[in-house]
Amino acid sequence: MVKFEKKKVSKEDAEEKGITNWGTWESPPPPGFDWEYDQKETFYVLEGEAEIDADGDKISFEPGDLVTVYPETGKCHWNVKKKIKKHYKFG
Repeated sequence: MVKFEKKKVSKEDAEEKGITNWGTWESPPPPGFDWEYDQKETFYVLEGEAEIDADGDKISFEPGDLVTVYPETGKCHWNVKKKIKKHYKFG
């Protein structure tokens, strides 16, 4: 069961693919928060650093990362190291 995927995407590629037109969200400051995924989310990190921990399965991300989180992730915790700013879309 895949919970996460991550790849590096340049700012130019993000613009070309329309990612910069997605919604924008900023996290609360460290240390983080609990969350539950019931649908797929894809996001592109603009600023900050964080990690998602879903029952020991973890993924960390930083600026330039395009991350997909699948509904199988379920309940998880966002460990925010530096406040995150991201473009995102669900579905």
